[in-house]
Amino acid sequence: MLNHFLNSLAKQGLIAFLLLISMPSIAADIVKMDRIVAVVDQGIITEKELADRIETVTAQLEKQGTQLPPRDVLEKQILERLINDKLQLQFAAQTGLRVDDAQLDKTIERIAEQNNLSTGEFRKALEAEGIPYRKFREDIRNEIILARLREREVDNRMNVTESEIDNYLTTQSSRTDAQQDEFEVAHILVRAPEEGSPQELQKLKAKAETALKALQDGADFAQISAGYSDAPNALEGGVLGWKTPAQLPSLFTEALQSLQPGQISSVLRSPNGYHILKLLNRRGGNSPLVVDQTHVRHILIKLSEIISEQEAQQKINSIKQRLDHGADFAELARQYSEDASANNGGDLGWTNPGDTVPQFEQVMNALPIDQISDPVRSPFGWHIIQVLERRQQDMSKESARLKARQEIRARKADEGYQDWISELRDRAYVEYRLEDKY
Repeated sequence: MLNHFLNSLAKQGLIAFLLLISMPSIAADIVKMDRIVAVVDQGIITEKELADRIETVTAQLEKQGTQLPPRDVLEKQILERLINDKLQLQFAAQTGLRVDDAQLDKTIERIAEQNNLSTGEFRKALEAEGIPYRKFREDIRNEIILARLREREVDNRMNVTESEIDNYLTTQSSRTDAQQDEFEVAHILVRAPEEGSPQELQKLKAKAETALKALQDGADFAQISAGYSDAPNALEGGVLGWKTPAQLPSLFTEALQSLQPGQISSVLRSPNGYHILKLLNRRGGNSPLVVDQTHVRHILIKLSEIISEQEAQQKINSIKQRLDHGADFAELARQYSEDASANNGGDLGWTNPGDTVPQFEQVMNALPIDQISDPVRSPFGWHIIQVLERRQQDMSKESARLKARQEIRARKADEGYQDWISELRDRAYVEYRLEDKY
């Protein structure tokens, strides 16, 4: 019996050994997929994470028709982005910023609706594309967290003063028509420390000049951006979209003024590195803004826990009958309207397009002057609407101030975000473990 037992163990050991030596590639793959390529404070990035992101980005670039940069360059770009994302997600977790499953489900429902699919159909579509639904959920969760983190740490802290707006508008008014043009720009950044050693700065400048030479020789800008740029949107071709002079550093604006669409700037030096710009297009930015305004008044009956839909509808129909028999609109509005305008006889003043909800605006725009509408249902309740007059109004000044505020805020937020990421990175411990490539 004992000999039989020992023989059995020996056979099992031999089988295990044979299995091990017969599958070296499987064992190697397991080690490879689990290998750590970077340590980021308390977290890690595995080679599988890196490979998955490279696969996703490669598919996106191929879909856009962008020629892929060399594999090692793409790896570096994507690893740096993964490190920055990991640091932000760790900071979010440490400071209590989370997205629960209910919020996540609502977001995914909206994404599915935008694709004209139910949630179930959307899940099947993802899986048909080889995208695991669980991974997709977590990727969306992380995107929401990153967006909210930026909003909390940067965007919400950006204040724009009235004096900043005044200075902006004064500068704009002193510009010629050409100087007020808007630019569609693509951008390459080779990041360089402001106080780096001469040898380090020369090396980085040479990198930027190599990228410029490739562009001048006809290389695709998106490919060079993916291969050389340290900007956050490097893998998206470096496209910044349409920008006004106020949204760009003066260094950029001065360079763009002398460029025609399709042309590329020289290498530009700023405190945060070396830049190359491509002007994709330009357009005039100082045309007047004339809008159609409507002077309107209404009576509103709201729905509530006390007043049902049927009761509200009966009440508004009764008011409409009284108006049809000559009752005074303003007087009935003061008596019955459940709106802040009631004290003014329901008068909402001059409204611009988009000031009211679509259901209200559609009926208002179709009404002849002085005619009273039939009851109109909106998310707020039941309305009766009367248009008093219409006009066209030049809203250039109001629009200019609003646009100035938005542009100054966007520029400050972009600069603040880059500074915040740099500070986060400076405080972090990052160790590269991918064959000393970086």
